[in-house]
Amino acid sequence: MNRLRRSDRWTRYNPRVQSLLRAADAPLAVDVGYGASHTTTVEWAGWLRQIRPDVEVVGLEIDPERVLPPRDGVRFELGGFELAGYRPHLVRAFNVLRQYDVDQVPDVWATVCARLAPGGLFVEGTCDELGRRCAWVLLDASGPQTLTLAWDPHHTATPSDVAERLPKALIHRNVPGEPIHAFLADADAAWKRAAGWEPHGPRVRWRHALDDLAARWPIAPQRRRLRDNLVTVDWLAVAPAS
Repeated sequence: MNRLRRSDRWTRYNPRVQSLLRAADAPLAVDVGYGASHTTTVEWAGWLRQIRPDVEVVGLEIDPERVLPPRDGVRFELGGFELAGYRPHLVRAFNVLRQYDVDQVPDVWATVCARLAPGGLFVEGTCDELGRRCAWVLLDASGPQTLTLAWDPHHTATPSDVAERLPKALIHRNVPGEPIHAFLADADAAWKRAAGWEPHGPRVRWRHALDDLAARWPIAPQRRRLRDNLVTVDWLAVAPAS
């Protein structure tokens, strides 16, 4: 399946996630709303265990019929954004908040972040059915920190194509006058200016476009070459205008 591989790879190599899990006495990660299959949770656990082999991973579902027997060292239990009483170091929720009203998002974010272990992190996002286009927000106890967009270099024509998978907090904000709209427009413009690198492939072209974009926006540096086209920007730069 591997539908969340782009987020999994990013999480695996994110410096904050690495530091958090390595420093924890008994690292705990919770995947909220894994759906009809436990595959993505088990895959996530595999990535996290590259950081800490002893990390405990729990999948939560609000539908009792979807609570599955343990598999590959991962437990599956009944629960939702209250985190079933756990105080995890890392929480993930993908394609869950898209079912909520947008005005519910701040309360859900606050509920999860209030239940994190000290220094804990929350990854909340959305992806398409095949995982070719993804977007997620990284939050901590103080609120949202960054927005990341990631896409398959060979199945996405322009960065703004990822707009259809923006997290719930931003999906309706991609309109003129909103920061996220300006960011995506600038990303497309940088992509267009980097067209001369296209013969070297879309990954090389995006690396040059990203350098261009970083001159205008607070972009997180990429410390390693990635298989995905990806950009992480400070949340405050793209947060809803109102």
